[in-house]
Amino acid sequence: MPWLLVDNSNSRTKFALGDAERLHDWRAVIPTPEIAPETLAATLENVAFSAALVCSVVPAKAGVLKTYLTARGPLHFLDHQSPLGLGIDYPLPSQIGADRLANAAAVVARHGAPAIVIDFGTAVTFDVISSAPAYCGGVIAPGLGAMSGYLPQKTALLPAIELEEPPSAIGKSTVHAMQAGAVFGYRGLVREIIARLRAEMSGKPHIIATGGDAALIARGVTEIDAVDPDITLDGLRRVAARVFGI
Repeated sequence: MPWLLVDNSNSRTKFALGDAERLHDWRAVIPTPEIAPETLAATLENVAFSAALVCSVVPAKAGVLKTYLTARGPLHFLDHQSPLGLGIDYPLPSQIGADRLANAAAVVARHGAPAIVIDFGTAVTFDVISSAPAYCGGVIAPGLGAMSGYLPQKTALLPAIELEEPPSAIGKSTVHAMQAGAVFGYRGLVREIIARLRAEMSGKPHIIATGGDAALIARGVTEIDAVDPDITLDGLRRVAARVFGI
């Protein structure tokens, strides 16, 4: 029977099934503010699994998940003490987000080390894995949604926009000008952080992007080697194999 894998992030909570070999096709998503016993029951009551592994960066919702899933079988919350398959070279490992550890666990197996994983979510995180391999630290910056959403909230005349590829750098409308500022400006942020990280690392890192805005930003950042949308869930799957046994 497969394991239930749960990525409880700030905006969305993603569910998948997996076993020792692969992620399964079944997926589900609940907006994180809506995580409650009722929504969990509606999503999971007909889903069979032998154990659950969760990475959570939302403490209030972690408690709801814990209460519901404990009644369904063995449960493990990923943290720095979990069997990740790599070391940790970080002064305060308890401060590392569980999702960042899941990404590190997957990137070593899927792409090799050294590596940089860029996770485009509510925040964008850059995680550095050395050739040892070991998790070494990284960078946290505002997510692209924060950059595009701030202006409509704080100005009288600028509208909310859909994030998409701008037609040009010179905006011919307010919307296009805002899209250019968000997308091209964000790509500049990503390139600069990659350059700084590379300068401080040994070897040539694999640079892997994931998260909701990864495909859009990666189209214009040649330094990114691949977009891997399943890297967090696959990291959970690989840790689950060590926790629950194959």
